[in-house]
Amino acid sequence: MVKRRIAACGIALLLIVATTLVVRDAGPAFRHPITAFRLIAAAAPTHLPVPVAGVRASDITDSWGSPRPGGRHHQGVDIFAPRGRQIVSSTPGIVVTVGTNRLGGRIVRVLGPAGYWHYYAHLDSYGSIHEGEFVTAGTVLGYVGNSGDAVTTPTHLHYGIYRLRGGAINPFPLIRATRVNSAATDLSSSRAATSLRDATE
Repeated sequence: MVKRRIAACGIALLLIVATTLVVRDAGPAFRHPITAFRLIAAAAPTHLPVPVAGVRASDITDSWGSPRPGGRHHQGVDIFAPRGRQIVSSTPGIVVTVGTNRLGGRIVRVLGPAGYWHYYAHLDSYGSIHEGEFVTAGTVLGYVGNSGDAVTTPTHLHYGIYRLRGGAINPFPLIRATRVNSAATDLSSSRAATSLRDATE
């Protein structure tokens, strides 16, 4: 199992380096190939802090799989908070998207440990971040709103997590687990951020 993981990480690094060399304007994650490799090789999180300031894990309801218009199902968790409340990165990572889409409105995507994509949607506005920037856990990514298809709903953050392979996973169990692992989260995030930040300098 370990050998397979090492081999997979090696292949990922080669692909990142090759893309960086071949593509003149490579994607944001490819601007820091070593950091991207370390993120992909890092262990998947077992618990995560709530990515909205002032909201407790116990305040969040598991809405994973709830029906949505067009036959869709909810692939994330909605975290309700007043407009303008800070949205913070739940992990260290590389900002890969600061932009908009039809459903999410104003969105931010961050490539985090294990190659998980963390998706923050319905923002009212963005923080002082840019694509390709390395951020630590707790960095302000934006502010709570109801942009996109949430315009008729109370202000909230839609938070989703997507694996490189395997699609979306439910963030709720990871956030709920933080209630009993907050100290470990702070310690592991600090260590990971230090290691990854060193790779970008």
